[in-house]
Amino acid sequence: MTDSGRRKICVVTGTRAEYGLLYWLMKEIEADPDLDLQIVVTGSHLAPQFGETATVIEDDGFTIHERIDIEVGNDTSVAVSRSMGLAVIGMGEAFDRLGPDIIVMLGDRYEILAAASAATVALIPIAHIHGGEVTEGTIDDAMRHAITKLSHLHFVAAEPYRARAIQMGEAPDRVFNIGAPGLDNIDKLDLPDRADLERELGLPVNQAYFLVTYHPATLSTGNTSTEAEEMLAALDQFPDHRVVLTGVNADAGYDRISGLLSDYAAMNENRVSLHASLGQRRYLCAMKYADAVVGNSSSGIIEAPAMKTPTVNIGDRQKGRLLAPSVIDCAGQAKDITAAIGKALGSDFRDELKSMMPVYGTGGASEKIKDCLKSADLTGINRKSFYDIVLQGAAS
Repeated sequence: MTDSGRRKICVVTGTRAEYGLLYWLMKEIEADPDLDLQIVVTGSHLAPQFGETATVIEDDGFTIHERIDIEVGNDTSVAVSRSMGLAVIGMGEAFDRLGPDIIVMLGDRYEILAAASAATVALIPIAHIHGGEVTEGTIDDAMRHAITKLSHLHFVAAEPYRARAIQMGEAPDRVFNIGAPGLDNIDKLDLPDRADLERELGLPVNQAYFLVTYHPATLSTGNTSTEAEEMLAALDQFPDHRVVLTGVNADAGYDRISGLLSDYAAMNENRVSLHASLGQRRYLCAMKYADAVVGNSSSGIIEAPAMKTPTVNIGDRQKGRLLAPSVIDCAGQAKDITAAIGKALGSDFRDELKSMMPVYGTGGASEKIKDCLKSADLTGINRKSFYDIVLQGAAS
């Protein structure tokens, strides 16, 4: 607690996408007179090649309390391991200085696992968002489950994910199905209209376009860039569509993919634009007006369906997630991607999406999380018992 008696809630963020999902929760915490928001920034937020998006956080009016530079910049597995080590050291020191009552983290990335490890050693409770999910195509899957076992309060996005967290031994009364916090952005952000978006991105008026986000599939047994090459070949089959490319995240193998996208944009400058970071507002607006979201990002699984925008989900990176009817899974070969894009553009398919039911809730998650963080009894919360569903019966 602070001297004023306010509960200190520390939010850790390492990427632009993750920050976009945490934004409204951070606003909720900041606005509550009984809570004290602390912000720890790390990872690609501090790296120029990923847009140095710590400046975005500050431009949004937040105070960054700690910056943990983990020297993102090399995409080998050894370099990622080194960054994890730096993150554990930096997080441990930052948490010691800040003295938070509870730490909030989202997702499954390596810097978040490092933060969870440091918090565990420091005996600081952890609240984890988006646990219980499965993404079989990345090492993030194992990291997400590891973070779940290190955490004490769990905010999941759907009922099957709640059941999975309980299956992993987490007490049912600490696992809350609150939906996906990213959907709050759709309800609350003042998105530009199409004319403003086209002006900001330099798009021709009313020309059809695809929003493309592609990240490394870190458990791929082949060349991690081959699938990206196939995707670009498929996009060439739709020459009447502009292509809005977003930057690659800081996973092992990102350098080759980033180079491919840069070269593709340079060779097709009259049709393709590449943006290191669109920012949450422009990204969601671009998603809203796109003919389809193409790639392998979780945003195509969670946010795009909420806007009734079709998604072409390539390969295994998101394999295992709950999918709305608007998501078209396809293999990573050009012919399969081309066929999937063609289906997404079909009027019959698009008409079916108008009555589509939500898979990840309908918004309001951030306020629910804040209320729980504020009211949760943290006394002795670090002394976890394994909830065994075989011995204790089915999860409630």
